[in-house]
Order: sequence, then C-alpha cells, then structure tokens
Amino acid sequence: MWPPPENWTLVTEFVMVGFTGIHEGRLLVFCFFLVMYLLTLMENGILVLVVAMEKHLHTPMYFFLIHLSCLDICYTTLTVPKMLVGFGSPSGRTITYSACLTQLYLFTFLGSTECFLLAAMAYDRYVAICVPLRYQAMVGRDTCLLLTGGSWLAGFLTPALPIYYMSQLTFCGPNVINHFFCDASPLLVLSCTDISLKEMVDFLVSLAVLLVSSFIIVVSYAYIISTVLKIHSLAGRRRAFSTCTAHLTVVSVFYGTLFFMYVRTKIASTVNLNKIVSVFYAIVTPMLNPLIYSLRNTEVKGALYRVIAKTKLFAVG
Repeated sequence: MWPPPENWTLVTEFVMVGFTGIHEGRLLVFCFFLVMYLLTLMENGILVLVVAMEKHLHTPMYFFLIHLSCLDICYTTLTVPKMLVGFGSPSGRTITYSACLTQLYLFTFLGSTECFLLAAMAYDRYVAICVPLRYQAMVGRDTCLLLTGGSWLAGFLTPALPIYYMSQLTFCGPNVINHFFCDASPLLVLSCTDISLKEMVDFLVSLAVLLVSSFIIVVSYAYIISTVLKIHSLAGRRRAFSTCTAHLTVVSVFYGTLFFMYVRTKIASTVNLNKIVSVFYAIVTPMLNPLIYSLRNTEVKGALYRVIAKTKLFAVG
C-alpha cells in the first residue's frame, strides 16, 4: 500500500489470525499445540535437570546442550501461549504495536542465538574428534563461557537494525496479521509505506547470520569428516560419527527451515506457507531437539534412569 491513502489513521494494535480460522477440528488443533508445548517444556526441563544433577555430564557438550534447551523453552513460550489464548478469546488475538515489535525482537534474538550456539557446538565436536588430546585446553570452562556468552550477545544485537527499520514503517490498516506471532513477513504486508529498504535489511542481516554460523559448521564438519575417514577401523569411524549425529540432525532441520523462511525478498505471496513452516521450526523442532539428543545417547539415558531412581528413593525415604 504505497503511497498511503489520504485519510489514514495509525494502527495501534494488531489482530493475529493464527489458526483460529479453522472451524472443523478446531479443538483438535488447539489440543495438538497444547500437547506440543507441554512436551517441549517437559522434555527440555528434564534434560536440563538431568545434566545439572549428574556430575559426569558436566562437560562442554552438555553445557552447550543446556543453553540449547533453555533457548527452545523460551522460543516456544514466546509464541505458543499467546496463540492458545487466541483460540478461546477474540481479545486474546490482539497485540499492541509495541508488544508486537517486542515479540519480533525477542523471536529474532532467540533464533539468531540458536544459530550461533549450534556453530559453537560444531566447533566443540571438531576439537573433540580432530584434536582430542588438546580438548581440555581448547574447550575449557573459560572458552565455553566465551562461546555461549558470545552467542547470546551476537543474537541479542542481531535484531537491532531490522527492528529499527520496522519501527520507521507506517501501519494505517488493515491490522490483521495472517500469522500466529509477529513475524516480519506478515507485518511487512500490512505496511502502507515503502518496504523495499526494510526488506533488503532483513535479507542482508538474515543472510549474514546464516552464512557466518553455517560457514563455521561446514568447515568444522569438513575437518571432522576428513579426520574420521583416516580412521582405519570401521567401528572407530562409527563411534566418532555417532558423537556428531544428533548435532548434525538438529542443524539440518533448523537451518533448512530458516534458509527457506528468511533468505528471500518476496513475501506477500508466501505468507500462508510461511505460517506452516514457522510451526515446524518454532514449535516442532524445540520439541524434537531433546529427543534427538537423548534417544541414541547412552550417557543421557543412563543419567535419566539414575535420576529417576534417586527420585524414587527420596520419595520412599
């Protein structure tokens, strides 16, 4: 809508459609998202508790994993509860302009932080497999704090420029967001001022985050593959690769959806598809991550059994 209409009024709040337009099976959809959210909280919470209680899991890999679980909890809590309220109350679908920008900032912050954290985890795997004798020196406590702190800081700074340019746009109606949270693409559709600069800023910032983090991951795994292929024993190769399987699976799912979602400039014709894909990386992936890291990990499963046993003994005592 450029140029803006003559008799326009500024939008002070938005209405998020989410999935409330679904009439048949609406209760089923509500229950689906509620169960997904509760599972995400439970699975990630249990993983954090197990790692915190088991001293032999106090290693760099699980230190990073705790941060990933906390990110996943925040990720879903930022969007899902608001969406669930919208199923039961029309007023629950409204969000003020400032709250909308805040949600967008936090969502971008958490997503960017996860990208950088996954890159840090790739570096950890590189050191563990390629230079194991120097692992304690290269990935010590200070290095872990530096990598995680740097990931959170870089993620926090990432949305600054995009949100600034978003705040410079004018919204004069309609105010209905065809999404279940305040994402950039459906918001840009509603702007009645020129969005070309904002769209380019979003593209460049998203591309920079994805390229920098994915470059670190690709280089790390290139060295890992090269090192593993030099192992003569087939069992040794499998054992080395098995320590990376979970991380590589999470990276593939997360980055695949992000590249699809954000490294584009055309937004208007893909909003409905964006909403579906957003469910996958904002709700489904955070639920799957703890399962991916736990199901084939004997250390985590063993620690979980011990924690359960301790809990039972404590309850009996």
